Amino acid sequence: MPNNLAHFDIPADDVERARRFYEAVFQWRFSSFGPPDFYLIQTGTDEQPGIGGSVSLRHEPLAPGGGLGAFECTISVDDLGATVAAVTANGGTTTMPPYTLTGVGQMAKFHDTEGNAVVVMKYDRPH
Repeated sequence: MPNNLAHFDIPADDVERARRFYEAVFQWRFSSFGPPDFYLIQTGTDEQPGIGGSVSLRHEPLAPGGGLGAFECTISVDDLGATVAAVTANGGTTTMPPYTLTGVGQMAKFHDTEGNAVVVMKYDRPH
């Protein structure tokens, strides 16, 4: 297998708040696992599981000035407008409104409830 992304972690100051945010915006499923303040994330269905992840208690502060302190991940969505609206309705902050990347699709950036930078993309072709 090539160097594919196999797992991601969302660091959170408030794990329950982050869990509620991602459940509401992306309909991801969470299950308690291992240490306190740690959940496994299932991003897809049983038939198409997607990439597994987790949300856990943040152990290091965000970068000074709010700069990106980790990998920036992109989440593929079917309806960019509805996703951006759900982000805002659930406590996230849009940092870059939707725009078009010619030949790729439309994307937007936001900060989740924990200050993490996230990208959402409505791809022109299935991804």
